Amino acid sequence: MVVLRSVTLALIVVGGVVFHPSAMRVSLADDDAIRNLRDARAQVVSILPIGRRAARTPRTAAGRTEAPEGSGVIVRFADGTVRVVTAAHVVAGARDLRVRTADGSISPAWIVAQDRQTDIALIATQFLERPSGFTLAPAPVEIGDRVCAIGNAFGLDLSVTCGVVSARGRAGVGFNAIEDFVQTDAPVNPGASGGALVTQDGRLVGILSAIFTKQSDANIGVNFAVSTALTRRVVTELHMNGRYARALSGLQLGRAIGRLGTGQMAARVVRVRAGSPGALAGLRPGDAIYGAGGDRVRKPADFRRVMNLTPPPFALPLKVMRGTRKLSPVLQIRATDVAQPRAPEQVGGQVGAQTDSAPADPQARETPPKE
Repeated sequence: MVVLRSVTLALIVVGGVVFHPSAMRVSLADDDAIRNLRDARAQVVSILPIGRRAARTPRTAAGRTEAPEGSGVIVRFADGTVRVVTAAHVVAGARDLRVRTADGSISPAWIVAQDRQTDIALIATQFLERPSGFTLAPAPVEIGDRVCAIGNAFGLDLSVTCGVVSARGRAGVGFNAIEDFVQTDAPVNPGASGGALVTQDGRLVGILSAIFTKQSDANIGVNFAVSTALTRRVVTELHMNGRYARALSGLQLGRAIGRLGTGQMAARVVRVRAGSPGALAGLRPGDAIYGAGGDRVRKPADFRRVMNLTPPPFALPLKVMRGTRKLSPVLQIRATDVAQPRAPEQVGGQVGAQTDSAPADPQARETPPKE
């Protein structure tokens, strides 16, 4: 985000034209933002699925929109490997893949691995010119910060649209089984799924994933990107291990709400598996989890979100209500407390890992799986 420092007001005369310093500062700031967005755009590609069976992109709350193309984001890992991250639903059903870079170069591509619970896929391709790529560094944003969406909207090639961060840490929206969304009003339309949401200084905020719509399948200003934090967690494991191992607490959770729909929102413990991290932390059925890792928990999806932002092993401090008592247990998630993936699938001539189940049904999003 460009920060402008205040200076003593003065009038500047150049060639007989009077300039106000504030106008010049805005111009310089705009130049920086444009340059940053231009650099960020060069790290976004168009995804061209071939022989698609029935995939649609982006997903919408009103249904799914047919789109012949999608988008992807070039990332560079710590070992120097360059890959493309996209939304898993963009490549779903494709027999083969192509990647088109911002300069119009087209290369064959294949899926390295994917995780449908988070709607993230990792793609390999042979770039004609080696790009720099995003590093997936943390990019914290605040509500109201300016952000821009870069994607291949309607298959017209890459375009940039801008807006603000509407919300952070959205979970339980209903598109994916595991969600950590940045919500934005930056226009996002079919074909932009898998594209980049970036700040004005060019930092990656998230991977475009889904939009809310009503009768229309186009943008109405309620759009979602998988956060950089969750993206980094998932793609790092996909790159290193070929699969994403979802952390498990051994808790089955439901919504906790008082009688007549009043009271403090929380995730209510329904069942605790013996020997699990939840059992070892002393949690019991009926406990209400209202905080995890410093974040507020209002529903099971919030707890699921926090659980999946850090690779095991890790310790997760909780805030729990047991009747009228406040407790502060700590979940100790061991390296073995992870879900087992399904068998790999074949896409684009390469084997890619597919983990767990398909994205959550929006109509059933209040029935959470066991953690």
